[in-house]
Amino acid sequence: MKHNINLKQTLLYILLALLPALGTAQTKNLLSYHRIFPKVDKVAEFEKALAAHAQKYHTGDVAWRVFAIESGPDVGGYHITEGPTTWDAMDGRGDISPEHQADWNKNVAAFLTDRQSAGYSVYIDSLSTTALGDFTDKINITHVYPKMGKGDDVVKIIGKLKKTWESVGLTVAVYAASSSGKPQYTLVTRYKQGLKERTPGFRKPFKEAYEAVYGAGAYAQYQRDLSEYVDDSWSELLFLQKNLGSK
Repeated sequence: MKHNINLKQTLLYILLALLPALGTAQTKNLLSYHRIFPKVDKVAEFEKALAAHAQKYHTGDVAWRVFAIESGPDVGGYHITEGPTTWDAMDGRGDISPEHQADWNKNVAAFLTDRQSAGYSVYIDSLSTTALGDFTDKINITHVYPKMGKGDDVVKIIGKLKKTWESVGLTVAVYAASSSGKPQYTLVTRYKQGLKERTPGFRKPFKEAYEAVYGAGAYAQYQRDLSEYVDDSWSELLFLQKNLGSK
C-alpha cells in the first residue's frame, strides 16, 4: 500500500511540473507568405530553381506550399506560404544559414523582378468553416480592408457570413494580417471539389442563402454594413503548384 501511495504522489508531482509548460503552449496558427514575380522570359528557369530550393531548405515546420496567381492584380506572380507555426517557434528558429541565403540569392532571385511582398497571417478558428491544415489545390482569396477603427465591425460581418457558409457547405479559412501593412482579413475559399463549385446552381445563391439564415431583408442590411465598415475588397484565384513546393 505504501508503494502505491508513493507512486501516486510521484505521478502527481510530474503532472504539476508539466502544468506551466501546458499553460504556455502555443497553437500553431501562424502562416507567413511571400509573393514574388519572375521575369517573363525566365519562368522555366525560375520554377526549376525554386523547386530545388524549397525541397532542400524547407521541410517540417518551414515547409512551403507554392501557388500560381491566376487572376487579379498580381496575376503572373507566385504565392509562397510557410507554416503553420507559432511566434515562439519563430523566435527559436534563428537566422537563416549563409548557405541557405546564398542559394536563394544566386539561384532563385536572379530570375525575379524587383516586385515582391511578404507578411504574416494568423488563422482565426472561430470565423472559419475549415481547419487550418485542411488545404486544397484551388483557392479563392478575398482581401478585406476595414475602414479605420471598424475592425470589430468587420469581424461581426464575417461572423455572420460563417453561418451562411456553413448552411451551404462552403469551406472558408479566415486570417487576420499581423504587422503586414494595412489591417486586413483574408477569406480563403478552399474548393474541395475544384472550380466547379463556382458554377451557378452548384450552391444556393448567396443572397438566398443569407436570407434563409437571417430572414427577409437581411441581405440589404449586409450590403449597407459593407458600405459603412469596409474600405476596400478584392479577390483572386490561386492554383497550387505541387512540383514547386516542399516534398
